[in-house]
Amino acid sequence: MDVPQTDAMVIDTALLDRFAAIVGPDNALRDEADLALRVTEDRGLYRGTSPMLLKPGSTQEVAAIMKLASETGTAIVPQTGNTGLVGGQTPRAGKADIILSLERMNRIRDIDPVANVLVCDAGVILAEVQRAAEEVNRLFPLSLGSEGSCRIGGNLSTNAGGVAVLAYGNMRQLCLGLEVVLPTGEIWDGLRRLKKDNTGYDLRDLFIGAEGTLGVITCAVLKLFPRPVGHQVAFAGLNSTEDALKLFEKASSLCGPALTGFELMPRIGVEFTTKHIDGVRDPLESPHPWYALIDISTSDSAETAETMVHALLEQGFEAGLVQDAVIASSVAQAQALWHMRESMSASQKPEGGSIKHDISVPISKIPAFMAEAEQAVLAAVPGARVCAFGHLGDGNIHYNISQPVGADKAEFLARWHEVNEIVHGLVLKAGGSISAEHGIGQLKRDELAAIRSDIEMDLMRRIKHAFDPAGIMNPDKVIRA
Repeated sequence: MDVPQTDAMVIDTALLDRFAAIVGPDNALRDEADLALRVTEDRGLYRGTSPMLLKPGSTQEVAAIMKLASETGTAIVPQTGNTGLVGGQTPRAGKADIILSLERMNRIRDIDPVANVLVCDAGVILAEVQRAAEEVNRLFPLSLGSEGSCRIGGNLSTNAGGVAVLAYGNMRQLCLGLEVVLPTGEIWDGLRRLKKDNTGYDLRDLFIGAEGTLGVITCAVLKLFPRPVGHQVAFAGLNSTEDALKLFEKASSLCGPALTGFELMPRIGVEFTTKHIDGVRDPLESPHPWYALIDISTSDSAETAETMVHALLEQGFEAGLVQDAVIASSVAQAQALWHMRESMSASQKPEGGSIKHDISVPISKIPAFMAEAEQAVLAAVPGARVCAFGHLGDGNIHYNISQPVGADKAEFLARWHEVNEIVHGLVLKAGGSISAEHGIGQLKRDELAAIRSDIEMDLMRRIKHAFDPAGIMNPDKVIRA
């Protein structure tokens, strides 16, 4: 069957009316003002075009939309919270991609604390899943700075990580089953609640991390965990990244699975947050080059967590690794320490342009990478301010670079790809990855093709074509068809 080209710049009004009829006129937005925020990526790096945003209320409506899109060759861009940072949720510029928003599909279908599972629609906000788990004395451990607005479908589509990957894993490890609408409009019901199921290929893992290029995730079975009984958060001042790595090794040995977070932060990041984020203050009396935020959770007692954190800091002081430290004495203080860490990226905005990298490096190579990368960046952009922070425990560093003081923002940001090449070259040299948890989207699509082998790229294209032969599913994201 011949269908129109999926990259057409105009869609006939009659066809738009057919799409609108599926969800009802109130749930089919066409006004440019209503679409303005939906066609723009959060950081403003990408601004696309779209004639319509559809808000289906059920899996069946999603299936009807995709069936019509498949028959007519209409490109569809799935979108949930629109908090992605690589343009994966943003329609293409100059094209007529229809945005498919799952925000109305926000129902928690079931929660089973005995089996430790929660079943929810893809449009449920992450914080709501966390609260629902808490109400039955369970924990859903995914935690992100955007958890008040990001949604489960996007978390799954990007295989989100966050601050608790060290203990619980990323979304691929936190999901048991999926319901997915394929580009053809067919519905795959894979909402299995089994931890062991070796019946053929694991289709679930193809859709998780696919960034909406293979289908539309509409529902998921998520893993829950017992809520920790004991919880301690400490903040330590350090002299170097080498000391941070040694302290992490001690924490891993002493605390084992009770070590749920180990975050690395530079002095400049603390200065940015205390300067620009309301309510944030430096918890230590004097400045230090680096800091570690340590999170310990235990299942038996509060005393165990307290004993662990005191023992760790004592060993750190004795070894000369920790220069000063504070232990949160209340839930509010623990939240304040985490708020500083989670606000670090936002605190860079008032400082002007920021060139960002979401990279991962083998943990043992982080100190050498940090030193080499800073030297290379400053040689290329004298006066640039490196604000590298992140999850030391799993090797994921957000290597962000703020513009030199007084520099022209546009001129600085124009060097984005040049600086990316410098940083990513050193990442690959260290055996790391250019995308740890944000995905590929549009931002890193061409770079991915340049660093992966021909056979890897060919296999990905074969998978894409098998699921989406018409090329309508979030086109030009992750890979070029």
